[in-house]
Amino acid sequence: MGMPLELNTMIVTKGNEERVGGNLFQLRKKGYRLYPLHVPVPVKKTLDGDISGTAVIEKVVWENQETLITYRLIALNSTN
Repeated sequence: MGMPLELNTMIVTKGNEERVGGNLFQLRKKGYRLYPLHVPVPVKKTLDGDISGTAVIEKVVWENQETLITYRLIALNSTN
């Protein structure tokens, strides 16, 4: 029996990210998702939205049919 797995090349937060400290954030997503580690990826609030920044994913944890990613925001795009 196979395990459903989704490959993601960007972070889509939908406003559910939690700041751990400084520029470090955690985001919990339903299902098992695979993300590239230690490579800059775009961050968006919504899938169709503009890129709000760039992050490097430092840790991915799979458990209880959820994925927890820990990422460091390295650049923030500002509209100001």
